Parts: sequence; C-alpha cells; structure tokens
Amino acid sequence: MYLEFYGLKNFPFHITSDPQFFFESASHKEALAALLYGVKERKGLILITGEVGTGKTTLCKTFLNVLPQEVKTSLILNPYFSEVQLLKAIVEDFGLNIKGKGRLDIVKGLNSFLLEQNRVGGNAVLIVDEAQDLGARQLEQIRLLSNLETAAGKLLQIVLAGQPELDDKLSQFSLRQIRQRICVHHTLTPLRLGEVKKYIEHRLKKAGDSSIEIMPQSYDVIYKFSGGIPRLINMLCDRVLLCGFAHDKKIFDPALFKICIEELEFPQTHNN
Repeated sequence: MYLEFYGLKNFPFHITSDPQFFFESASHKEALAALLYGVKERKGLILITGEVGTGKTTLCKTFLNVLPQEVKTSLILNPYFSEVQLLKAIVEDFGLNIKGKGRLDIVKGLNSFLLEQNRVGGNAVLIVDEAQDLGARQLEQIRLLSNLETAAGKLLQIVLAGQPELDDKLSQFSLRQIRQRICVHHTLTPLRLGEVKKYIEHRLKKAGDSSIEIMPQSYDVIYKFSGGIPRLINMLCDRVLLCGFAHDKKIFDPALFKICIEELEFPQTHNN
C-alpha cells in the first residue's frame, strides 16, 4: 500500500519470519553461533528458548540457510503430532520414503539414512520449532532419536526451539533424561535500547528505504512500548508507516509513535 510512497521494494516490518531481514543482535549472533557449533561438533541436543516475538523462527530459518550443503535438514514448525506422526513428518521432510508405517520401521529407515550420511562425511539436523507444545511422549521420542549415534558422535543433531515454558517443562523430574542430554543451550533475549535503532535501520535498508526519517527521541518511545521484542517493534513501525502514508509524512516524531501505540493498545483494553 505504501511502498511507492516511501520508495520501498518490500514491506520492512512484516511480522512473518523472513531470513532476509535477520538482524544480528548480540543475543541472536550468539544463538546462531551456538547452533552452528552444536551441529559441527555433533553435540546432539541443542535448546533455544526465548519469549514470544523474539525471533526464534527467523533464527531457525536463517540457520538453515547458512548450513553447509552436505548437512541434510528436517524442519518441523508446528509439532502437533502423535509420536508416530512426528516420526513420519521428520522422515518426510528429510525426503525419505520409508515403506513400513510402524514406529520401528520408521526409526530403522531413519537410522540407515543417518548412517549413510555419516559414511559420506555428511551430517543431519532436525529442528523442532514451537517445541513447548511437545507433550511428554513426543519429547521421549525426541530423546530416543538423540540416541542414534556411532562411537564418533551423534548421527542426528536436534534443535528444540520454544518459549520459556519449554524450559519449565524440561525441568520436570520425569523428563530429566532428555534434559541431561542437552549439550548446548541459549536463551534469546529482547533487543537492547541501543539495538532498537540499528534493528529498524537494518530492516528499512533491506526493504530499500530512501526517504524515511525517524527522529532520535522516537526510539525511547519504541523501546518503552516493545520492551525490545522484535515482533512488537514491527507491529508499531508498520502502523507508523501506514499512518505516515495516510497523512503524507516521511518524518516520524515521538508524538506520531504515541498515537499509533494508543491505536494498538486500545483493542487489547477493549477486549478485556
């Protein structure tokens, strides 16, 4: 709607997870390094947690994009499956066509695939996003998959990415076996105040910005509203660009941001 007005090629503040807009904050950079280290060193289970909107899915998709070609991958975005359905989804995303439909058949086929990848010097990564939604049985299935190994290391590197509830779930005594197998753990944190400006400028640059100016005082307002959560920053900035387009504005001051914050917060208050 407003792309031509601002001289943009793409919408800079979509809340969908797009790796081309990945911003390396200090925390996100550390998380990506932890993922790459865990896979390279065949650590097995890797845990990434973070609040809603901190960019876990974007991180996972970016991670997939930077992995070497010899690393085979399977990405499960919404793990609302039974144990067998989860196994089927994993092998299908690896591109495997396993004849048997039972759990043992699937695991046997997956193990053969992983052994072959290991034989030719490759590796394999399973990423489960929204992993806080996994039940105890699904997590136990993940643990069993983490047991697939040779004397030299794990055959399957497993990334569990989820909200802080995942940490709470894995702290349960009944799930201590999988908790003890987690060798790499990073918690994504919100952007710092100084990173908010860089984040917004980064997204505008990626989108092809040539005419937008945000007054310096506005960043304090943005940070206070968002708490440094990228998704909330995107929501607010998208609303401001829309408002600026409607009023023929390309310079955004704190007052305009505050107006848009009121518009975003009112529906929440009204629904209560």
